[in-house]
Amino acid sequence: MPLFTRRGMLAGTAAFAAAGRAPAQTAGPRVATLDWALLETLLAIGANVVAASELRQFRQVAVTPEVGEGTMDIGLRGTPNFEALHAARPDLIFNTNFYAWADPLMRRIAPVENHAIYMPGESPYTLAERATLAIGERLQLPAARRTVNELAARLDRYRALFAGGDGRPVLPINLGDARHYRVFGSDSMFGEVLKRVGLTNAWTGTTSYSATAPLGIETLASMPEAWIVLIPPHPEDAVRALTASAFWKALPAVRDNRALTVGSINPYGALPAAGRFADFLAERFSRARNG
Repeated sequence: MPLFTRRGMLAGTAAFAAAGRAPAQTAGPRVATLDWALLETLLAIGANVVAASELRQFRQVAVTPEVGEGTMDIGLRGTPNFEALHAARPDLIFNTNFYAWADPLMRRIAPVENHAIYMPGESPYTLAERATLAIGERLQLPAARRTVNELAARLDRYRALFAGGDGRPVLPINLGDARHYRVFGSDSMFGEVLKRVGLTNAWTGTTSYSATAPLGIETLASMPEAWIVLIPPHPEDAVRALTASAFWKALPAVRDNRALTVGSINPYGALPAAGRFADFLAERFSRARNG
């Protein structure tokens, strides 16, 4: 049975094309953040983002939403340039528990509001929804509610589409090198998306803050029924070495065309990352199943 109907696939493709287009930035409060999950969120709802961290890498890893040229790069997330942040003149700074150590220093520049998205034992998707709505209310941006509702509806549509699949579990991984990988568990954003679209995560082991690494590549052989979903960014030499190896070619998933590579996604992202992962799954599964 085909995994998707033509109508369903066209709807998914349209959603995928629209997902990377963030609303135009507003002329509202000037905001800044160190955290990429919050940066995704702010961009997605059209906030006036004047400063954020590691923007060149963000554009390569998260890819979307697009960062405006007027957003100042304030350096590394772990060691931001506070002078540059001050020069950006934010009215409000959004932060998460990952970078809470910087709160006292940033409060000298502007008020700081914290929104956790990754907390042990809690759903990152639920926390991301909560943060999106809270930030949208704080900045008076109606696009926040639309972002939450539209993604929920899109995942529901994908759930109906995936119901026609083969029922195999899915293993979302990221390569560290040709011999090791990181696997994302049920408490990751990727794991949350799998659950919400009706797919099963092949990884049932424990995780630490959403993922477990490093795992030896040989452990892939213990999950022969799974679809393997490779989530970049990966070291290019690792991909070349792994895919050329006899071990990789002998894996059932590889032999049966059940090893898929999606586009680069922020592994600790918010709702935009969740939507990007879901869209890629729909597109790649459709391609694999329908030729």
